[in-house]
Amino acid sequence: MPQLIPAFGLDKQGIDVAARLHWNLGTAPLVEHAIQRGEGLLSKDGPIVVKTGAHTGRSANDKFIVRDAETEDSVWWGKTNKGMTPKHFAALKADFLAHLKTKETLFVQDLFGGSQPAHRVNVRVINELAWHNLFIRTLLVRPEAAELAAFAPEFTIIDLPSFAADPDRHGCRSQTVIAVNLTEKLILIGGTAYAGEMKKSVFGILNYKLPANGVMPMHCSANIGPKGDTAIFFGLSGTGKTTLSADASRTLIGDDEHGWSDESVFNFEGGCYAKMIRLSPEAEPEIFATTKRFGTVLENVVIDAETREIDLDDDSLAENSRGSYPIDFIPNASDENLGPVPQNLIFLTADAYGVLPPIAKLTPDQAMYHFLSGYTARVAGTEIGVTEPSATFSTCFGAPFMPRHPSIYGNLLKERIAKGGVDCWLVNTGWTGGQYGVGHRMPIKVTRALLNAALDGSLNDAEFRIDPNFGFKVPVAVPGVESKILNPRETWPDAAAYDATAKKLVDQFIDNFAQFAEHVDEGVRQAAPKAA
Repeated sequence: MPQLIPAFGLDKQGIDVAARLHWNLGTAPLVEHAIQRGEGLLSKDGPIVVKTGAHTGRSANDKFIVRDAETEDSVWWGKTNKGMTPKHFAALKADFLAHLKTKETLFVQDLFGGSQPAHRVNVRVINELAWHNLFIRTLLVRPEAAELAAFAPEFTIIDLPSFAADPDRHGCRSQTVIAVNLTEKLILIGGTAYAGEMKKSVFGILNYKLPANGVMPMHCSANIGPKGDTAIFFGLSGTGKTTLSADASRTLIGDDEHGWSDESVFNFEGGCYAKMIRLSPEAEPEIFATTKRFGTVLENVVIDAETREIDLDDDSLAENSRGSYPIDFIPNASDENLGPVPQNLIFLTADAYGVLPPIAKLTPDQAMYHFLSGYTARVAGTEIGVTEPSATFSTCFGAPFMPRHPSIYGNLLKERIAKGGVDCWLVNTGWTGGQYGVGHRMPIKVTRALLNAALDGSLNDAEFRIDPNFGFKVPVAVPGVESKILNPRETWPDAAAYDATAKKLVDQFIDNFAQFAEHVDEGVRQAAPKAA
């Protein structure tokens, strides 16, 4: 198959390279290049297996946005969105382009961020690694041949893992840098081989652009029921966002990033990026099947160099082992990558304190409160120094990717919930019967049963109690689910210990939300939890 080379080449962007350019290659040739170049190994069942080196996840502390006239008053500056001066970026860009010239081979993909044509962005990605080019081709939306011929990029990403940044010269923190220039529409990624930085950079672009058009960008998965009812699932890593949306009885729209317009919920991507560690063929059969498909990229999954067998349970390379695959590898994926506006909205949290019930119904004000809070919890052993559960609040369930003030996203969400009469649910996929180390993880069968009842509408007819700490409605009984598990206090061997832990969590919610209080109305402020 000939290369699909657009008329608008790198030279028209002022990018001068001596390298041989591979334009818009498909899966098979990119896998061949990656294998020939020693970038990875082919497993016996088909996926290519690669290592990302020291960076096995995002390097959030090394991400910067250029602070200039475009962004000064539009970006929410602070711990998450850190500024870089135009002067530092100019030096970084010059050094990036000089480094680019040293490469003998480069891989270029022209792609769309967004499945709905009215709200998508044209993105050109330039890679030094073939498997990175395969990854981003898999994760974003792939244009048709006619669209490629006329393709002109709006944003360009240059990803060079071999580039080492200079903190003094480039105004960054380390040799790793992710620098976003929204004025020049250029993103430079260096010093990290973690491929997820590329896809999250595109997510950040859309999170910046779309609210101005009244479109709600979301860090969520989404699927459609047999009656055409769309559900969206917000959640941070490890809460079950990908797993729970890959439901054989529902059509998958996407697993990670979406927009909510007046007409639809649409996927920003054309692929999925799932956690692989200890993946279960019983609990997650659709995702597990992708680990045996040619075209899947497995990152930091342990492989036997002789037999080429993979071991999904081995975390010696990373706890955050990942797999990327085209969305159509999931048997019931949507052909259009979009669906109707949602009828149900689910916030997923992995509560390691064991305080929250397995499901609760939220009012629109409570939904905005929990959206801005973005609560989940880290558990002991996942990070150095973490010896007991600790609360994590990531506003909008995706703070690192949200350039604008959280209230902009929160108010958009609240408006859309009210306009569509959307049912909102908080689902705890974390612990029950005690906090982490005492209790146990919520059984996925319980979570699926409760979700099914919420999504088919039957849960709306249940009897509810009001949670004394959080004020939301909790079902008292659901067919097929043990009633005791619906009331977490009853699952603890020591009720007084539950009360003390619940108070601790409530206090953390209140302390975290203080930063948003002046930006929301009284109804949302009153949705805050109160210690019983």
